[in-house]
Amino acid sequence: MMDNNVIYALLLTMLAGLTTGVGSVIGLFVPRTKKKFLSVALGFSAGVMLYISFIEMFPNAQEYLTQSFGEIGGIWLTCGAFFAGMVIIMLIDNLIPSPESDLTAQKAGQHTSGLERMGILTALAIAIHNFPEGLATFASTLDDVSLGLAIAVAIAIHNIPEGIVTSVPIYHATGKKKKAFFISLLSGLTEPLGAVIGYLILRPFLSDTVYGIIFGCIAGIMVYIAVEELIPMAREYDKGNSMILGCIAGMVIMAISLIMFM
Repeated sequence: MMDNNVIYALLLTMLAGLTTGVGSVIGLFVPRTKKKFLSVALGFSAGVMLYISFIEMFPNAQEYLTQSFGEIGGIWLTCGAFFAGMVIIMLIDNLIPSPESDLTAQKAGQHTSGLERMGILTALAIAIHNFPEGLATFASTLDDVSLGLAIAVAIAIHNIPEGIVTSVPIYHATGKKKKAFFISLLSGLTEPLGAVIGYLILRPFLSDTVYGIIFGCIAGIMVYIAVEELIPMAREYDKGNSMILGCIAGMVIMAISLIMFM
């Protein structure tokens, strides 16, 4: 049954990655984006990721690992995988430039020749971040299509502002919309690439234990992304209640959708 979901999983991952290009178009062709809308959208994405991580992914990981290692061993291994996922994405985050600092530079109006390099570095940072996100979408869809769809939607939403912060500095530095668009788009396409590479590496070893560890790691990765990236960036766009309202809405919609597909 899982083999029948491979094409669907790859398609979902591809679509989630392509929304980086949507953000790029917004950044290039819309003079002023609605900041409150972006704040709500980012908060929504964070809410979906947090709810899925704690209500769906972590329990699923525990269920898989408990079957192999017993109740005590299963919960310890699940917690280990969860925090390992956070450490992995934290190491990636600390080794590459932060897109948030680039956004701050844009707002400060520092339109210099260094903008192009900044945009390219941001694209590289996002590309590396997208590898585990792609694997998260892909692996989740293989196990549960409705869960994979929810994760893909959350990732797609937060890829839009990533496209904006990638394309804008390159365009302002070079005046070339096509160059800015394609560099931004390529950073998003690493998502399906990460999914394919991860699947090819892990496919021979797929088992309940491997799925449990993957889901535990994915839960940790998504919690880190929500807390360290999405929520602070949402606050950058609007200091009011937009982010928290979006976050609550994301959790509510995710809860309803999970209940409906039970």
